[in-house]
Amino acid sequence: MKRILLFFGALLLGAGAIMMFALSRHKVDDWPDVLVTNFAAYDLARAAAGDDVRIEMLLKPGAELHDYEPTAEDLVKIRHASLLIYNGGESEAWMDEILSKSLVYGQVRTFGLMQVVELKEEETVEGMESEEGEDEAEAEYDEHVWTSPRNMIAMLDVTAEQMRSAGIAVDEAKLADYREKLVAVDNELRDVADGSAHKELIFGDRFPFRYFVDEFGLKYYAAFPGCADKTEANSATVAFLIQKVREDEVPVILKTELSAGVVAEAIARETGAKVMEFHSAHNISREDFEAGVTYVDLMRRNLAVLREALR
Repeated sequence: MKRILLFFGALLLGAGAIMMFALSRHKVDDWPDVLVTNFAAYDLARAAAGDDVRIEMLLKPGAELHDYEPTAEDLVKIRHASLLIYNGGESEAWMDEILSKSLVYGQVRTFGLMQVVELKEEETVEGMESEEGEDEAEAEYDEHVWTSPRNMIAMLDVTAEQMRSAGIAVDEAKLADYREKLVAVDNELRDVADGSAHKELIFGDRFPFRYFVDEFGLKYYAAFPGCADKTEANSATVAFLIQKVREDEVPVILKTELSAGVVAEAIARETGAKVMEFHSAHNISREDFEAGVTYVDLMRRNLAVLREALR
């Protein structure tokens, strides 16, 4: 947090010159109607927007959300957007600073996805061992609210409502069609989870899927809680996961997108299980972005992985 405050302090010192420079590079028509911070929000806005609505995502495709910091030009875009959709949570602590300091000058309608749904706390499950001497972290809410398709449905409805209130065109037919697709993929995921005797997922990685597993009644074990800052798992945790895979005859070790999958690969080498990617939809690759891949597309990929992992 100290780093964030220092960043904004330095940024504000030169705000006048920065604003003038950024403004000189754009015409009025270049500013986004809807500005979003991550892919889930982008997908929601895209699903509701009319053809002429300009939507822009601050997080670049392929970039890691937790490493993102806004640039001076990003701040100017925030000021000039008609609607700003952010997520909230620790990964977007910089947004709290922007809103609290009134850097948007009261001109922009804003809402956070975490404000729409019932939040769950991050948790530490069996096998997640703390390093020796490490203090227990203060409980935090899991920010990955979009990993539940039902949450996405609720957030889609609010997104459309906020766009209408901001005077942004909503394509009602496209909105209804996408809502049906979200309902359909939710039902398909539920059918697979409900119809599987095996209900256990092993993540050799971070675990941004609390809302997903709770929604579909699944149990999980993981190398790290939430989106922990750690890059190396505790040796006791790795040993526990290896034993779990062997004892429960787990066929698939999961890793998240944009992850090197080091822990998952290590567990796979010891157990013979297969490593597969389970997508949290916080961001997508540039190739997928340019191809127009949607949240529903990503959940359908997860559906195929889920069938393998729960067999």
